Amino acid sequence: MFSASQLSKAQFLDKARQAREERREQKERDRAAVQIQALVRRFLCRCRLQREIRREVDDFLEANGPGPGRRTALSIFRISRKLLFVFSFQYDKERFEKLCRCILNSMDAENEAKVWYVSLALSKDLTLLWIKQVKDILWFCCEYLKQLKPDILQDSKLVNLHLTMLVTFTDTSTWKILRGKGEALRPAMNHICANIMGHLNQKGFYSVLQILLTNGLARSRPSFSKGTLTAVFSLALRPVVAAQFSDNLLRSFLIHIMSVPAIVTHLTTLTPERLAVIESHDLLRKFLLFLSHEEQCRDVCVCLEGSHTLCLLGNLICLSSLNDKVLEEETARFVSVLIQMLSYCQKYVSQKKSNLTHWHPVLGWFSQTVDYGLNESMPLLTKQLQHLWGVHLIRILFSDVLSKKLLENPEAAHAAAPPTSPQNSLPMKSLFKRAFQKSASVRNILKPVGGKRVDSAEVQKVCSVCVLYQMALTTLTQIRLQILTGLTYLDDLLPKLWAFICELGPQGGLKLFLECLNNDMEESKRLLAMLMLFCDCSRHLITILDDIEVYEEQVSFKLEELVTISSFLNSFVFKMIWDGIVENAKGETLELFHSVHGWLMVLYERDCRRRFAPEDHWLRKDLKPSLLFQELDKDRKRAQLVLQYIPHVIPHKNRVLLFRNMVTKEKEKLGLVETSSASPHVTHITIRRSRMLEDGYEQLRQLSQNAMKGVIRVKFVNDLGVDEAGIDQDGVFKEFLEEIIKKVFDPALNLFKVPALCERNVPVCIVLYVSSAWPPWLSPHSLLLRLYRPPVVMRGCIPPQRPTSTRTTSSSLSLSGRCLGKLFTRGSSWMSLLRLSS
Repeated sequence: MFSASQLSKAQFLDKARQAREERREQKERDRAAVQIQALVRRFLCRCRLQREIRREVDDFLEANGPGPGRRTALSIFRISRKLLFVFSFQYDKERFEKLCRCILNSMDAENEAKVWYVSLALSKDLTLLWIKQVKDILWFCCEYLKQLKPDILQDSKLVNLHLTMLVTFTDTSTWKILRGKGEALRPAMNHICANIMGHLNQKGFYSVLQILLTNGLARSRPSFSKGTLTAVFSLALRPVVAAQFSDNLLRSFLIHIMSVPAIVTHLTTLTPERLAVIESHDLLRKFLLFLSHEEQCRDVCVCLEGSHTLCLLGNLICLSSLNDKVLEEETARFVSVLIQMLSYCQKYVSQKKSNLTHWHPVLGWFSQTVDYGLNESMPLLTKQLQHLWGVHLIRILFSDVLSKKLLENPEAAHAAAPPTSPQNSLPMKSLFKRAFQKSASVRNILKPVGGKRVDSAEVQKVCSVCVLYQMALTTLTQIRLQILTGLTYLDDLLPKLWAFICELGPQGGLKLFLECLNNDMEESKRLLAMLMLFCDCSRHLITILDDIEVYEEQVSFKLEELVTISSFLNSFVFKMIWDGIVENAKGETLELFHSVHGWLMVLYERDCRRRFAPEDHWLRKDLKPSLLFQELDKDRKRAQLVLQYIPHVIPHKNRVLLFRNMVTKEKEKLGLVETSSASPHVTHITIRRSRMLEDGYEQLRQLSQNAMKGVIRVKFVNDLGVDEAGIDQDGVFKEFLEEIIKKVFDPALNLFKVPALCERNVPVCIVLYVSSAWPPWLSPHSLLLRLYRPPVVMRGCIPPQRPTSTRTTSSSLSLSGRCLGKLFTRGSSWMSLLRLSS
């Protein structure tokens, strides 16, 4: 009985709980239904309101009447407020365009104050609302400008429409309400325009203009018309002028406007009137003054990164080439700014491809992200950069050097020609006779004299300019040859620069630059940069000049100057090696060595082909052979570097002795010397006389490097396969080498060509070339030709009509001392050849 009552009670409680939960759920459903209904009704009400407003706006904009007089400024203001209340970028694009046209039409009305949209700015009750409305409308114009493509015709029309809106309401010059008696209101209206421009700048106005300019100008042919580009640049300039060229707005202008690729070039082509505006505001001077501060320049470069920094650099160079007066007055700041910008770009220039580098058409492999959208404008950017090494800017930047007059010494015209070797005395005699007849006097600037203080303003200016061009050579890697060609265009620049170098320091020349190598002062680096630039440019010039221009016409340099320069370079390179500077050199010091050494070797090779220096000019008399041999025996690095880079400073007979000693030591090391207890390994090869080239290559190419240096015995067989009589005791091998060389160097084989100068008994080099016509008898599958296709020209002084020695020697090649010195340093293949023949 008791359990039954408890069960009924529990059921009652469960039913009551379920009822409460059902009532609570019902209330939640009712509340949710009411909320959903409210949201739906609000949504429908908003949609209905938006439709009504859009319908009202459409009716207002499409109403036909006698011109804009029917649409008063107040009605336009009210309808604009309604449209902005429900505005959507996607659905109201056409309505916004019509509204802009309506506003612009109202501004064009004649003598109708109530129609002018700007007249509402004079209303006390509506001024603030009107200003806010204008700000909103103009920013919506900016938003549309970011999305439009100027190369599309329809978008181009819309670009002009939105630009016209921005131009009209950011300047009071076109407001008709200010004419006549309204002129007194101009200061207040200008203040309103400045307020509007400040609002746009805070929202990102310059970023919008940058996107628009890049879309229209970063291509091979600009898609902007003259009016469009004029409007955009005027809009960009107005905030800067209104703020009286404050640093903040100058920074924005440089980052967003002047970094647009080739914008100065397009202004020059399409709207040169804007350049007059730039000149009237003295913008170039203000740019250079702003960027001359290292922190501000670094901040601009970091914001732009490499590609756009290069675009800014090109625009500054192009603008400077159009303002000679400012450039002459601000040369120091101009050079300093360009050095800083190039230095920033140089930090990210890489020498090779990697996973972290990108290819840039001007900078080469670049470790920063490259904007490939700028590739179409790279030709225009390169043309802008070319102004830097153009004649016009070079004359301005190197004015202190080019204004120097080279002294003439009439007595030097009767000086004797430098001594020549017997075999080429006649050609050299006539050569110098023609040269001195052509030049009535010889410049008296041949030797370093010193006397000019290195801390003077003139020297510092020239050093800075040289640092600039040297920085350009190392940064703009893909147009390096263009820079060198531009710097060498003026025939008098390099000789006058050499004269300037000769006057530096108390004694001039070698001692000053050797002292600069031993300290890390900024002044020393600038002086070494000047020397490096001189060497790079001179090397490039002499490389492209032919013998007539060098020896007879004497373009840029006189022969006496080349003798002095080569003496200086020879001593400088030797001192760098012998003093141990090259052993641990890296960075700028290593680049300096390669530059000076490269120029030295070009002169030396010229002299080897056709002498201009006196006898024993290239030798170092202070380098004793005994000391050199001791250094080599001790494996000193500096002695090895002398043999590697400048073996010509050692007399020929000592080089021959050194070469034979090295061959002997290597043979002993490899066990190739016959002793009482052991005999060297002998390699036997069989050669058919009819196929000497093919058999020689096929059998020798299979030998190892050590076997090639060992003893090789040759056995000749005839066409029938019968061995020829005789035992090879180096005589047969000598005959084999002589026949091989005779066949390979035979012009009939079509691999080598005899220069025309050989027919006139003038010492020349052997010119190697790969013929386009393959010999018909040579099998295309044969690899023989590769053995005789070196990638460089082998230069050797081959005097014509030299009597052949009848004395039997161990070498199959009769080489002059210079050839031996060259082959001694030309790589392992030539070393193997000489060792093989010894």
